[in-house]
Amino acid sequence: MQKEELLAVLRLQKSKTIGDVIAKKLITAIGSAAQIFKEKPTVLEKINGIGTHTIKHLLNTKNIDLAEQELNYITQQNIKYSYFFSEDYPANLKHCIDAPILFFKDGAIDFTNSKIISIVGTRNSTPYGRDFCNEFVHNLKPHNPIIVSGFAYGIDICAHKAALENNLQTVAVLAHGFEHIYPKVHKKYVHQINKNGGFITEFWYNEAPLRENFLKRNRIVAGISQATIIIESGEKGGALVTADIANSYNREVFALAGRSTDLYSKGCNNLIKNNQAHLLTSANDLVNMLNWDITKKTIAKQQKLTINLNSTEQKIYSFLQQQGKQLHDVIALHCNIPSYQLSAVLLEMELKGVVKPLPGKQFEIV
Repeated sequence: MQKEELLAVLRLQKSKTIGDVIAKKLITAIGSAAQIFKEKPTVLEKINGIGTHTIKHLLNTKNIDLAEQELNYITQQNIKYSYFFSEDYPANLKHCIDAPILFFKDGAIDFTNSKIISIVGTRNSTPYGRDFCNEFVHNLKPHNPIIVSGFAYGIDICAHKAALENNLQTVAVLAHGFEHIYPKVHKKYVHQINKNGGFITEFWYNEAPLRENFLKRNRIVAGISQATIIIESGEKGGALVTADIANSYNREVFALAGRSTDLYSKGCNNLIKNNQAHLLTSANDLVNMLNWDITKKTIAKQQKLTINLNSTEQKIYSFLQQQGKQLHDVIALHCNIPSYQLSAVLLEMELKGVVKPLPGKQFEIV
């Protein structure tokens, strides 16, 4: 991205009345972030949802200096970033309406691997939760997933460490800028995580770990993955917020059950009881639900495909065969098929008995 465009995106981020949803709406309507600040207010006012109050904050010249400071830091420190309208933006996150328009990253992150799961839980983890987390991640090793978490105390750091021990890529989503490490005691893990994964954050370099930032962080944890796993939680807590967000994105949610008397199993037990999460007893529960273990089915399904498929249908079938069940919009993105055309193609494939629809606008091969 050109510096002028990046500076404009940073100005959008800094505008008080411009959230990620409005920012994307503006860029889509005008054509680029830089062009937004060249348009007359009367042009911007014609965009649905953009009023004079919003435009006043948008065109505040004080934001230019702040954006230039951040741009200088990005340039001097060679900070990598992902822009919502770029091809390298994570596919799962791209389909979340409130996904950050820009986030920064550090390390050796490779989001081309579509098997991404988030593991979160209480900061007050018990041996029961930590032992399960370690065994769970170890048993997922053959499937080589990316393990995402929030770098917090308890289950979060346990998940990161388990990923490192099993040589799996792990990504920590931060609630602050790169100039801070929170909690400080976890600084000793930074180098290891950067070597085999990395860190991402939507917050500018000097942003402190404020309370409200952790809630914003949770939506990235939930949105960037195929499924969110809750390992231990009290009746209230950030992990349950993450589970709610994941459910709102139509992602799979799993929870580890515990005894009814265990304080830090109450949240998980309630998720399962209220049908807000699948019961998780082992790694196989997740593997089967996400259809990761397709090797045994591949030959049978290939033999079954004596039905004639056209080139578009074959492309979709091959994608679902490799990746397992996927959201309608993810299929459209990866197969490069317009959404309105894809619906008709999927219906035809359903009639042929090749794919079946699932709740939450997902599809999988039969």
